[in-house]
Amino acid sequence: MQERLGALMLVSIGHVTRYTYSTPALYSIHTLRLTPPNFDGQHVLSWRVEMPEIEDAVRYRDAFGNVCHLVSIPRPHSDIAIIARGTVETADKAGFVRGLPEVAPTRVFRRQTPKTAPDEGIRALVAGLKSADGIDRLHELMQVIGEQVNYVVGATNAHTSAAEALQAGRGVCQDHAHVFVSAARHMGLPARYVSGYFVTGMEPSEAQHAWAEAFIDGLGWLGFDPANQVCPTDRYVRLACGLDAASAAPITGNRRGGQDEVLDVFVEVQQQSSAQQQ
Repeated sequence: MQERLGALMLVSIGHVTRYTYSTPALYSIHTLRLTPPNFDGQHVLSWRVEMPEIEDAVRYRDAFGNVCHLVSIPRPHSDIAIIARGTVETADKAGFVRGLPEVAPTRVFRRQTPKTAPDEGIRALVAGLKSADGIDRLHELMQVIGEQVNYVVGATNAHTSAAEALQAGRGVCQDHAHVFVSAARHMGLPARYVSGYFVTGMEPSEAQHAWAEAFIDGLGWLGFDPANQVCPTDRYVRLACGLDAASAAPITGNRRGGQDEVLDVFVEVQQQSSAQQQ
């Protein structure tokens, strides 16, 4: 059962993804990881995902425990709108992730992928850490990544690897998370990429976000956000996790036909209120 003590935050989220094509797609299939989980510090009060044919979707948990919808559109279409929206109650657990359904063995998250494979730069970053093993070392890693990879929108793309982002010294939250995951795994720790949402303030904001989690013996999973230099708080809503951005992406898919795809994404995240749990 989720522990719900102390100050709580209500977060409303609207996430709209629209695909348009210059010529119709004859068929498409989509995997949606757009359903936030319940766990200690996060409780979904209401949530709905809308798109064509979703009433016939196959709902399942993937290899990383993410709730997924597999949706196929078996007819010609020139556009698709995928809408996820709802309200989530959060509490600050100092970054610790407890009560989450764990499907994959922890050791799986030691495996590097092409996006996280370390090069000399990442190995040098780890070698330069001064803290001893444990939480202090991971906090230092988070700080160093934030200092060495400046947040620059448009400096990287979905295919940029951790090594490339660190070498360039520029990137976005996806790149910060990939570098952290790569370095933590190089240190021998299980680490995973996390996609979700971030409340930037009281006003509505566009805040789809990504961060990382590392597994510490005796403590469990602990989140780290190098982009903001903090462990996740009640301002974070966790959506999905994976080995890297590809396996934690909110939406993936394939289609037959459909030329000149244009993708538009709109995300609005807003703090509704805070309250004291009795």
